[in-house]
Amino acid sequence: MTNTDKPNAILKGGPSHFPEHMRIRHLTDPTEKVKVLFGNRYEHFEATSETTDQPVDGLQVFVWVDHTYVAE
Repeated sequence: MTNTDKPNAILKGGPSHFPEHMRIRHLTDPTEKVKVLFGNRYEHFEATSETTDQPVDGLQVFVWVDHTYVAE
């Protein structure tokens, strides 16, 4: 893993069954909305100015804002 692949974001909120292992991730552009495929829909998260030191120091917090369904 290169330095640029280190986790830099954590996703908070959304469905209660959204897996913890999907919440910590590396984002190439932490200013953009994050869209994550989960089941039959996309969960959308937006950046906040907050950072956290748990479980990894310096993660930018993204909060859940909406979901959209996958087109058939």
